[in-house]
Amino acid sequence: MKKENVLQQKIIALKQQKKAVIFAHYYQSPEIQEIADFVGDSLELSRKAAETDAKIIVFAGVYFMAETAKILNPTKIVIVPDINAGCSLADGCPPDKFRDFLKNYPNHKVVTYINCSAEIKTMSDYVCTSSNAVKVINAIPPEENIVFAPDKNLGKYLINETGRDMVLWEGSCVVHEAFSLEKLIDLYQKNPDAVIVAHPESEAHILKTAQYIGSTSGMINYIKASPKPKFIIATENGILHKMQQEVPHKILIPAPSKEDNTCACSECAFMKMNSLEKLYKCLLKESPEVLLAEELITKAQKPIQQMLKI
Repeated sequence: MKKENVLQQKIIALKQQKKAVIFAHYYQSPEIQEIADFVGDSLELSRKAAETDAKIIVFAGVYFMAETAKILNPTKIVIVPDINAGCSLADGCPPDKFRDFLKNYPNHKVVTYINCSAEIKTMSDYVCTSSNAVKVINAIPPEENIVFAPDKNLGKYLINETGRDMVLWEGSCVVHEAFSLEKLIDLYQKNPDAVIVAHPESEAHILKTAQYIGSTSGMINYIKASPKPKFIIATENGILHKMQQEVPHKILIPAPSKEDNTCACSECAFMKMNSLEKLYKCLLKESPEVLLAEELITKAQKPIQQMLKI
């Protein structure tokens, strides 16, 4: 039996013994997705985190996602395979600098994309995901001014979609800015029957090529419902595993990145820091654990609950 299969069986047995639940983001490696109790995007994982009755939550994703699970489940143990699995968006919005930035906009509602730290969430009126960002912006009265952070690309997309003039924090996701327009055009010319779908964190010139723009779960649902047989996918390539399971008869091609790498696609190095071995060890030792101050949790809960209401 392969080492991966042995580890998967050990993790499943340990999970049952400890009454734990494993959440995995779509961008995790296939072998982690296969043993997860739930695989989803940020919004779906947030909802599941709010609903779970498990004693231990193992979060295979990046750190801000595990923080969100802890905020929604302050009495539960939340653990991560690798505590250093961060996020370029979250890291690019330091709390001290964001606090100073907000001083320039005292009468603005603050909407933050879920890809930010727990401390940034405490400074927010609303949190949103790529799945519900348009709904969240549209729910804010039109007379209110808005600061949107930390993703400027998602912010520009939302300005176009909602017509709201928002102040944007200058942050971006390195994964979604890695796509090459030149290579994408070349790929499309070779596959003129393909439909381009893209994540709204991508740059504007990539979004202009897309027939569909949406969250990871939105893309999956769109491709499932579409009669078209071939798609070019502009988001982190980890989504292809789940997508192919949902549409085994369709052809899925990852959008090419600027860099020449083994898959010629865009990968999130942070997401790929997690492994089966790390997942097993963290569940065995119940560590590293996500620990947040009670006051921080209370403050961060408010904008997340506002999102879940919407």
